[in-house]
Amino acid sequence: MFESSSTPGRDGTGREWEVNPLLSGTEYSNPSHSLTNSEASTVVKSIMEGRVSEVWFRLPCQLHTLYVSMQGNGHLANMAKNATAFTIVLWAVLLGTCTGLRCNCTQCDRTDFQCETDGACMASTSYINGVEHHVRMCIPARELEPAGQPIYCLSAKDLRNTHCCYTDFCNNVDPGRPSGNPSGFGYTPSGWGPVELAVVIAGPVFLLCVILIVAVFLFQHHQRVYHNRQRLEAEEPSCDHLYLAKDKTLQDLIFDLSTSGSGSGLPLFVQRTVARTIVLQEIIGKGRFGEVWRGKWRGGDVAVKIFSSREERSWFREAEIYQTIMLRHENILGFIAADNKDNGTWTQLWLVSDYHEYGSLFDYLNRYSVTIEGMIKLALSAASGLAHLHMEIVGTQGKPGIAHRDLKSKNILVKKNGMCAIADLGLAVRHDSVTDTIDIAPNQRVGTKRYMAPEVLDETINMKHFDSFKCADIYALGLVYWEIARRCSAGGIHEEYQLPYYELVPSDPSIEEMRKVVCDQKLRPTVPNWWQSYEALKVMGKIMRECWYSNGAARLTALRIKKTLSHLSVLEDVKI
Repeated sequence: MFESSSTPGRDGTGREWEVNPLLSGTEYSNPSHSLTNSEASTVVKSIMEGRVSEVWFRLPCQLHTLYVSMQGNGHLANMAKNATAFTIVLWAVLLGTCTGLRCNCTQCDRTDFQCETDGACMASTSYINGVEHHVRMCIPARELEPAGQPIYCLSAKDLRNTHCCYTDFCNNVDPGRPSGNPSGFGYTPSGWGPVELAVVIAGPVFLLCVILIVAVFLFQHHQRVYHNRQRLEAEEPSCDHLYLAKDKTLQDLIFDLSTSGSGSGLPLFVQRTVARTIVLQEIIGKGRFGEVWRGKWRGGDVAVKIFSSREERSWFREAEIYQTIMLRHENILGFIAADNKDNGTWTQLWLVSDYHEYGSLFDYLNRYSVTIEGMIKLALSAASGLAHLHMEIVGTQGKPGIAHRDLKSKNILVKKNGMCAIADLGLAVRHDSVTDTIDIAPNQRVGTKRYMAPEVLDETINMKHFDSFKCADIYALGLVYWEIARRCSAGGIHEEYQLPYYELVPSDPSIEEMRKVVCDQKLRPTVPNWWQSYEALKVMGKIMRECWYSNGAARLTALRIKKTLSHLSVLEDVKI
């Protein structure tokens, strides 16, 4: 039934016997136990010759395995034929009284760190979360699967070394440390730790999210531009006569604007024709909205305000306000065209208007002092423009009342004739008297803090009442008048240009700083005493004070200021 591979012996009858190699090797097919060649030979020979006492003392508690092996290969039957009945009885007794395989056990503190099993002893060294762990334990025979290579006896590269054996306390050995020493939870054989894995996973996901957000933003941006373009394309069929002839000059175009009847500006196709044939010459200003350029169109100068793409709402709002019916006025900046130029990479938002070489009132007062006549002309024209803006014209071709909300010297231009033109209507609001509603601009901009009225600074302004916005404009106009009057040369005396509250707040004050000065301390710009010596300056000082009242309702109206200054111009013999 099997081949012999070890030294033969003789039984009691003198016949030779052979030791099964399954019993003599240290690693035999059934991985339950192992016997050395000498142990196997001694056990079999003693039993065959009836020397059971030797077996009792020499058998190392492996008889169960031996019994099974002998039963399977025929030795037990052979022994039954040749041994005495007494020997067989003793053999059975020994099989019944033998205990299991004894092993060291690191977790068996109740049994003196020892255990018994019918399987194998195991010793293991492993790394868990970077800490070295030593484990010794018993493995039952039923768990030694699969046969020949049990899972519990396998080692794992870099993580665990495992040793299984089959003699008593044979696991009292050191299987050796794993070749690697990984640290931290989630170690992988590739050498990547949790941080690296997180970066590898989160990186592409984050990049994909960014791409999606940018794509959605660009889509919404182009949708808004298209929507705004559609809204601006509400053209009047009656304006076909304004088609641009090749010989039409800028002066002709402005004349057509003044006499077209509606006062709402050119049809959109004419605006686009103008805007797309303008040649930019030089940059003349910058602001938070973008840049202002001087451009050329058919021999005439125009101002081109180019908005940054993030200021699209301001661009659309300003173009919309400028095209309000009956808005055109000599003291409001003349609007010519609005267009959006999309070159595929970015969108340029253009607003084309009249060009005034003196620039803003802020620039003008910094460069020049003014005479009393010049002061009256600047003040009266600014009041006239604001009065027209505030005024509501009732009728089919009527005009709603408009409040500026960002009036300051930088938003007022000086024309060649020394008159003012109010500009920058991006924050303006219109009042619908029929429904008594105000269409506040849907952008995030706020007015200039230095020129904010007390009720705006302390947030007590009634946003539902249109007159509140007009009163705030009057407060800012009083500050502009102070700037003009300081530069008035009377009797050879004039002061250098300064911004309002220059001695009380820094160059770029916060709302808190302005609130403290204007609302808490109730301070206002200083009016010099020597102004009382000149009627014009005296009247200007009086107007300023009445524009600066903390109670908005007590302030003068733009129309009242205009009438007062008109009367002053007659007294001073100023020709306007």
